[in-house]
Amino acid sequence: MRILVVTNMTPDAGAPARGRFVRDQVGALRRAGVEVELYSFPVGSRQYPLAVRAVRRLVRRERFDLVHAHYGLAGWCALLAGARPLVVTFHGTDVRHRAVGPLSRRLAPRLDLVAGASRALFASESGRPGLPRIAGASAVLPCGADLEAFRPESRTEARRRLGLDPDGRYLLFPASTSRAVKRHDRAAELARLAEADLLCGGRIEAERMVDWINAANAVLVTSDNEGFGLAAVEALACDVPVLSTPVGIAPTLLGDVDGCLVEPFDAGRWAPLARAHLDGDDPRVAGRERARWFSAESMAARVLVAYRELLAAPG
Repeated sequence: MRILVVTNMTPDAGAPARGRFVRDQVGALRRAGVEVELYSFPVGSRQYPLAVRAVRRLVRRERFDLVHAHYGLAGWCALLAGARPLVVTFHGTDVRHRAVGPLSRRLAPRLDLVAGASRALFASESGRPGLPRIAGASAVLPCGADLEAFRPESRTEARRRLGLDPDGRYLLFPASTSRAVKRHDRAAELARLAEADLLCGGRIEAERMVDWINAANAVLVTSDNEGFGLAAVEALACDVPVLSTPVGIAPTLLGDVDGCLVEPFDAGRWAPLARAHLDGDDPRVAGRERARWFSAESMAARVLVAYRELLAAPG
């Protein structure tokens, strides 16, 4: 099987970890024996016409069994380039964003398979509509976490590598502070109440994120909405506690893991659990086995089944 993957979730200096889950899925598919060509183009409106032309050249010059685009606008580029059969995985912002969301919902009926990174993307959330379910052509296809990269490590050693105080009180907000939907303001309020230092993602390189997670006493997911919630899976893979709003896969992932929390944000209610983790010598939870539910390998196997079913369908 030969697949073309198209994405505009391409890392740059401002977001060095952007789209790492797409690259992890590509790697897992390749290890499963699928021949995958990855076309990744930069973010920015000027890039879309260039991407359409580049994808058109690829699909005319080479034979692919199907094309799989990640993110709604990359899906439009693939569609306009004439890519067929076409699968698009929507990841969250492309569904919930005020401008991009309507474009994603217009794209969905034109696809051979509409995939959401979680079931949450097919429903409304925080007042934003979800994807339409297309009968016989909808699926939930997460990307998953790289459990070889994300694993429990010594908190002392992780802090030493990062130059952090070995006795510090650290909470990790693993997103960019500039993304309003991630609600950095909530994380900052909680850190203040819990008397902790708040570590923030956004500019952390993908290969260093495991150190930041292991260095933290707990990871905070304070978002208004999430398409999936990869940071929570990665934290659990390191046995690090997660406090999360009930977004994306958080209710399924965290619901009965002792030491984790999943409920609407309330700083007063969240603070006692955060303090308990901050006061502990090396707070850990039994999360790694749960994280295996959403590993890159298991999610790639799911994607491969969807590919085969699509290609075997009549007509």
